[in-house]
Amino acid sequence: MSHSMPTALPPAPDLPAPVLVGFSGGLDSTVLLHWLAQSPAQRAAGLHAVHVHHGLQADADRWAAHCEAICAAWSIPLQVIRVAVPRDSGAGLEAAARHVRREAFARVLREGEHLALAHHRDDQAETFLLRALRGSGVDGLAAIRAHAPFGAGSIWRPLLQIPRSDLRAHAATHGLEWIEDPSNASDVADRNFLRLHVLPLLQQRWPQADAAFARSAELSAQAQRLLDASDHDALRRCTVSPGVLDCAKLQRQPRERRARLLRQWVRSAGQPPLPAAGVQAIERELLPAAQDADAQFAWQGVRIRRWRGHLYLLPMALALPLDWSVHWDGASPLALPDGGELALIGAQRLGEPVQVSARRGGERIQLRGRSHSHALKDLLQQSGLPPWQRRQVPLLYADQVLVAAGDQVIAAPLQQWLDEQHARLRWTPGAA
Repeated sequence: MSHSMPTALPPAPDLPAPVLVGFSGGLDSTVLLHWLAQSPAQRAAGLHAVHVHHGLQADADRWAAHCEAICAAWSIPLQVIRVAVPRDSGAGLEAAARHVRREAFARVLREGEHLALAHHRDDQAETFLLRALRGSGVDGLAAIRAHAPFGAGSIWRPLLQIPRSDLRAHAATHGLEWIEDPSNASDVADRNFLRLHVLPLLQQRWPQADAAFARSAELSAQAQRLLDASDHDALRRCTVSPGVLDCAKLQRQPRERRARLLRQWVRSAGQPPLPAAGVQAIERELLPAAQDADAQFAWQGVRIRRWRGHLYLLPMALALPLDWSVHWDGASPLALPDGGELALIGAQRLGEPVQVSARRGGERIQLRGRSHSHALKDLLQQSGLPPWQRRQVPLLYADQVLVAAGDQVIAAPLQQWLDEQHARLRWTPGAA
């Protein structure tokens, strides 16, 4: 049975930026580091390595020493970072180690620097298969990206189109030494099971199976980029202000696109990913709700609420503590417990100091030109203040008489004084 000889690796590209190589000491990262070290241009632009010492294997100290010896021999600066991998994260040891490793990389990556990782075509094929077995859509099937923003710089995977066999050939040609991780021989992890059993079986029938899967991943990535661009435009058209979407405009989008837009909206706000149950709840309960409805979906410390035809992306309910009460003379802005602020604009201080406290319910206030008092609850509803902010509004009392609710509702005597001073109150609600 004849085998075609693996091709030599192409020359390392000349990047005008410094590169930090994630160096485990295994075959893949050893080849990556050696390949980049052969480029005088890359050495001139900056080349150094980082080894994350997980302490999970008995030989972890020996591995770190091996990496130090290799880097010393090749005159490449190396940082060894010791980390603790939580064994009770619920994500499994492999995923927990990957998360801790990424955090360590992000800590040491400098601004404008590329973090070079040694993922290759076989890794891409395995990832594509794993994602397909989980029922992923096009975003998941795009699998591993060659370039991606990361920390203060970016991730760069220059070997992503190159099969593992070419990496082995490079290592043999140059007499490279590397560490074999004993866990790679175990098929307990799904990825190892695919690598050890499934892909070799597929390649008996379809010798280019790994290349075909990697090609499908690349086509998925192209489709994802097109979708992302049009999602961005559609989301911009549906956005009223940061964290606020127009329900009517959103409903004019096809249902499949709405799901993508909602996920991107949440993701771009830096919030935890919107679960599938959230997309379903928004479709079933929030979007079809009546104009005056106050429906919501909450997850992981975040919630989406529908109010007056808009969807709001909000932190979990904020409210001023019921027992909170302070003295305020208006001379300087008052910091509120929810992170908001109350300020007097246009005057040195208030005519008389006030006591500021939280709403408790049942308050009444007398407005200018009215002979009777009104329920504060009704006035706040009429003011157009969203319901979640009504619990945050600070109340101002003078001699135990309610004279203002933030800058939303102001009683006759205080309003008259403000007008005479050409002054006003400014309340900024807090947000997590």
